[in-house]
Amino acid sequence: MRLLPEFGLVDLADPMLGGRLAETGARHLETFAGELRRGLLAASVAIGLDVLGEMLAADATAAAGTKGKHHQARTANWHGTESGSVTLGGRKVAVTRPRVRTTDKTEVTLPTWQAATSAELLSEHMVAAMLAGVSCRDYEHVALEDVGDVDQSATGKSAVSARFVAATAGRLAELRGRDLSGDRCLVVFADGFDFAGQAMVGGLGVTADGTKVPLGVVQGTTENATVCKQLLRSAKERGLDASGGMLFVIDGGKGLAAAIRQVFDGEPFQIARCRQHKERNVIDHVARTEHAWVRRELRAAWKLTDAHAAKTALEALARKLERINPDAASSLREGLDETLTITRLGVTGTLAKTLGTTNPMESTIDIVRVHARNVKRWRDGDMRLRWAAAGMLCAEQQYRRVKGHKQLAALANALNPNTAATVAA
Repeated sequence: MRLLPEFGLVDLADPMLGGRLAETGARHLETFAGELRRGLLAASVAIGLDVLGEMLAADATAAAGTKGKHHQARTANWHGTESGSVTLGGRKVAVTRPRVRTTDKTEVTLPTWQAATSAELLSEHMVAAMLAGVSCRDYEHVALEDVGDVDQSATGKSAVSARFVAATAGRLAELRGRDLSGDRCLVVFADGFDFAGQAMVGGLGVTADGTKVPLGVVQGTTENATVCKQLLRSAKERGLDASGGMLFVIDGGKGLAAAIRQVFDGEPFQIARCRQHKERNVIDHVARTEHAWVRRELRAAWKLTDAHAAKTALEALARKLERINPDAASSLREGLDETLTITRLGVTGTLAKTLGTTNPMESTIDIVRVHARNVKRWRDGDMRLRWAAAGMLCAEQQYRRVKGHKQLAALANALNPNTAATVAA
């Protein structure tokens, strides 16, 4: 004996069963063929809703026995039907489901119905469409494929907008509440950026195996120490641990550097200045005719593997710049030692290229901006934060391990205060 959706408990050896199964299959095939001219999805939906009905009936039969037959040991009863909706391709589709109650009048939840009505499925499709640039007004016409002649809902502008706000608020909470204690972060990239006319600061961690992990994002009027401390304190409270040594790669903002020193005071961290930002700042002070040789000498100094020799070369360049433009020389001397942090740590090759800039964080910022490029009206409140968080989590799905990740073990030894002296020797 075996339970089949439409037939209840049946004997598989019953010679009549083959004909009944063939009749059911023929009916589904006829439905599929009739809808195929409207598109594959519409045809699939037509047959899928029939199958869903059979699965719901099977759940009800499993709970209450075959409908219309007496079962002495029955613990639940069929209790009519009820209208409802299930998630399908980014919208809700109307269906009718059977109801089952226990003998003491408690409603029985059917497993198939619980899975089919998951709101998360609807939100995932809708958020993906919004981040791809589809507006709430166009969602129904652009992001949804024809599903045939079925009653649909939750596709209007207001419904989509409300769901998007709720879904992105959930992503912001997820990003800001993420537990960071599971994997040790060796490197943290932090960078400030402008997003829809507001200053934002984002953080990106790199674990010991090279995996990138978004740490959070905060919003402020400027990239000041208070805003930066909010980001770093939140990450630290959630498990970001620098006790074994940590490298912070920053864009050169004074607020970020001050915040790192305050939040991680007493812990063995190192700060590395982004060389691209430093090069850009120095170059901006000199005439265009001077750009080529200044850039060449900067990069040649940073390629040296001996930190003392590299510093000597940069100081010689600063003296040359002093005669051309004192402001350019001052820009180079400001934070000069921090541009050589990775050289002192013995980082070379591919990993040096990765840690010499804030590019991993800037790539994430670019993805956030691309996803929000079609937003025309930014309202007050947490709208920017919600979009930024959703974009960062979307970017995380595209991450690959950092280039040079095989060298991270050596970096971990160099950062660890217990082994750094041995490594240096």
